[in-house]
Amino acid sequence: MSLQIYNSLTRKKERFNPITKGHVGLYVCGPTVSGESHLGHARPYVTFDVVYRYLTHLKYKVRYVRNITDAGHFEEEGREAEDKISTKATIEKLEPMELVQKYTNLYHWAMLQLNNIEPSIEPTATGHIVEQINMIEKIIADGYAYAINGSVYFDVEKYNTDFSKKGLPYGILSGRVLEDMLETTRELDNQEEKRNKADFALWKNAPPEHIMRWKSPWGEGFPGWHIECSAMSSKYLGDEFDIHGGGMDLQFPHHECEIAQSAVCNHKSPARYWMHNNMITINGRKMGKSYNNVIKLSELFSGNHPLLAQAYHPMVIRFFILQTHYRSTLDFGNEALQASEKGLKRLFDAYENLQKLEPVNEKSEDAELEKNVLQLLNELDEFMNDDFSTAKVLANIFELVPTINALKNKQLPANVLSNGVITLMQQKLKLFITNILGLKNINDTNNKANDVIQILINLRKEAKAKKDFVTSDKIRNDLAAIGIQLKDEKDGSISYSL
Repeated sequence: MSLQIYNSLTRKKERFNPITKGHVGLYVCGPTVSGESHLGHARPYVTFDVVYRYLTHLKYKVRYVRNITDAGHFEEEGREAEDKISTKATIEKLEPMELVQKYTNLYHWAMLQLNNIEPSIEPTATGHIVEQINMIEKIIADGYAYAINGSVYFDVEKYNTDFSKKGLPYGILSGRVLEDMLETTRELDNQEEKRNKADFALWKNAPPEHIMRWKSPWGEGFPGWHIECSAMSSKYLGDEFDIHGGGMDLQFPHHECEIAQSAVCNHKSPARYWMHNNMITINGRKMGKSYNNVIKLSELFSGNHPLLAQAYHPMVIRFFILQTHYRSTLDFGNEALQASEKGLKRLFDAYENLQKLEPVNEKSEDAELEKNVLQLLNELDEFMNDDFSTAKVLANIFELVPTINALKNKQLPANVLSNGVITLMQQKLKLFITNILGLKNINDTNNKANDVIQILINLRKEAKAKKDFVTSDKIRNDLAAIGIQLKDEKDGSISYSL
């Protein structure tokens, strides 16, 4: 079975045919580093890490581009336009790029904890201002954008009139109808500048108090959110590439606007296949500041949040995410996470037992069992080829667990399966569990890491007791540098969070 991908653009599964044989261009929208990464960031990046791993397993040479939004992220729907980086930098009393570096480092640390492979290229918005300006100039020259008061807006209605005839109407990805959008779009700041409510900003004029600003043909300002991904994806992957990924919340307006911008400049949709992971909820509710249920990844790993009953190892989070198909809604709750923790331990206990088995017989003594085992193993590839169905892969692996444990405990005779099948099972499970799904055994490392941190905490206590504040501060600062925050409690104890 060849790889099938559900294409959000056509709303159906399609056989994957790369533009260039043996090569794949993959672009995934990265984080806006105006704050610490939260639970909502875990799902897309774990999802597309597995996509990256599996495409590599299929022997494709993959160029995986995932951007960093470090300037100009203001949204056109549902909130007042703002540059998140500048706003947060003012609140935290940091230089904007100091804030960007702080949260980029924390993001990289969290991705490492989740065992995500680094992308091939990680471009930043601030590093590609020239490319964004060039693209905006072309859109203006072609008559699909207009400048006013130092800002530049994309003319959605004109675009829709012309490109609907070419099969690329505005709304092609999200299914929205422009006439409906014009009636329901909220009143936002500077709305009076636009020709139509649905027009979106390509460049914004920077008011005097705005910190991050660049010179442009239209005056000093900063880029819009949507233009950065169009500029960077085309720079590193070409006018048309294979797969564009991101969360379902980005379908509109972000990805819709990307298609419109790229269609004007390159006369085609930027990507052949659009992949979107579904949303997460927390105890059945959407994650949001108004619900007070935004959980940062560092809080998730440390348990330092009122909604969390305990700390959850990053591998438990990864395993939990992969137990549900990426296009299905995923609800985080303590009971479900605790069940995943037990499930992950059971999986690796069986995996280690399997690797220790030594085949002893050329022929199977139980043909029916061997047939069942082979079917479960062969289906692993079929499930991954069916739109990356990690949930079905894990379900099959767990069906093998009782047989593995029975062999280890000698409840089944050693010769019940042939040498070839046991060896195949060892190889397949190693490939899928560790290489493709990217899971690690937490049993050996978690306790040792906690023990080491506790030793350092005790050394810091001793230093403070001796009034050796130089050593005490050094331990605290060195731990903070690698993402471990110490907190001196009122009772004299010291807690830590990752």
